[in-house]
Amino acid sequence: MRRIRVKAVEHRARDWFGHPPGLSVLFMTETWEQFSYYGMRALLVYYMTKSLAFGQGKASFIYGVYTALFFLTPIAGGIVSDRWLGQRRAVLIGGSTMAIGHFMMGSPSLFFVALATIAAGNGLFLPSLASQVNLLYEYSDRRRAVAFNIYYVGINLGAFLAPLVCGTLGEGVGWDYGFGAACIGMGIGVATYCFGARFLPAEHRPSGGGKTNDGVQFKLPGFHFDDRIRLFFAIVLAVILYRGAYEQIGNTVALWADQDVNRMTLGHVIPGSWFQSLNPLLIFSLTPLVLRYWARSAQRDREPSPLRKMSLGALGLMMAYLLLAVAIHFQSGLGNQVSWWWFAAYIVLLTVGELYILPVGLGLFARLAPQGRGATTIASWYLAAFAGNLLAGALGTLWSLVSHDIFFCLIAGVAATASILLRKLEAIALRVDSVHSGQAATSFGTRRVSAPTTP
Repeated sequence: MRRIRVKAVEHRARDWFGHPPGLSVLFMTETWEQFSYYGMRALLVYYMTKSLAFGQGKASFIYGVYTALFFLTPIAGGIVSDRWLGQRRAVLIGGSTMAIGHFMMGSPSLFFVALATIAAGNGLFLPSLASQVNLLYEYSDRRRAVAFNIYYVGINLGAFLAPLVCGTLGEGVGWDYGFGAACIGMGIGVATYCFGARFLPAEHRPSGGGKTNDGVQFKLPGFHFDDRIRLFFAIVLAVILYRGAYEQIGNTVALWADQDVNRMTLGHVIPGSWFQSLNPLLIFSLTPLVLRYWARSAQRDREPSPLRKMSLGALGLMMAYLLLAVAIHFQSGLGNQVSWWWFAAYIVLLTVGELYILPVGLGLFARLAPQGRGATTIASWYLAAFAGNLLAGALGTLWSLVSHDIFFCLIAGVAATASILLRKLEAIALRVDSVHSGQAATSFGTRRVSAPTTP
């Protein structure tokens, strides 16, 4: 039987860094988009509490609602991209709209309008850009296994630079300068995408049917589409819980770092926003090591399944918040602020867990996207981020009502629940996969996934 292939790129230029050149274009475009997002996010809570004089509870709730909308709008944006605009036009329109929103952030009277504008533009941009990664590769190309891990490094490159640039300008010079830098970053991202368009996948029209981008039918013998949909939504539920705990890093954890962490080093106080750059910096450092570990495990037929990896990632997040609770419990008894070394250790644990869950889940959804529905399927992954950020905002309102060590224990419990749920789903997915073991490359739970190679 002839294997159905999807033509990834019409112009097969020479690879860059061992991957199609389009990956570098998407990588850099996403880097600048994330620079704009994380630059604004690093300032958002501080701006509301210090400049707009919002109370902590109100600021935390607004932060949660905004970050939730940032991941809700891709649901509608993905449908618009797949059915009408196409991925390229959606990226250009969405990116330009986001740049306008960042520019508007400089005016306090336009604060809420600016937030809505950025969220709306992101709805078109986010799923339309990420869905192009999978189309860069032929079905048999083994490099696809790590494409989203590499793309995730691009996300974190922007997240690393943003607090250093936008945070420093916003806190040290003026809020307008910080938000202006985010606007410029978004403009650079749109320009990068335009200049590199010739290396990107051709537009695909909706074609219906039940085939994935790999040419594999959803409806396998003895395996029903409804089973896969149920697993999709169960995974989404687990990731919602994970996000509710994870997103405290820019919310209550940022407030704690600003007020209760001793950030003095070498005679200078480290800006609170700078610590948010440590997470993406660790992404750069740890991603090659994690991929190498997975590759060696695969050679020994011991690589964890995707859902096992995700469960371990949530477990790592639980440990990170328990570490904060322990630090606060013992340090508060001495009447001193917590050393910033504890905060740094928290970020290390959080990052290791993140590498095991977020790029793994994003890549899993992308590989299973029906043909012509790539942006829509990617958008469904961000549904978990939307609900998770709403949960994070709701949990953040408890910050002023309980002691900080109790609060972090509560957040650790949320992460632990996500880990347990994902572990249970792995067992279910393994049973579903056993119905048709030959489709390992598109499974949720099988251990025999394509072995990644280090980038």
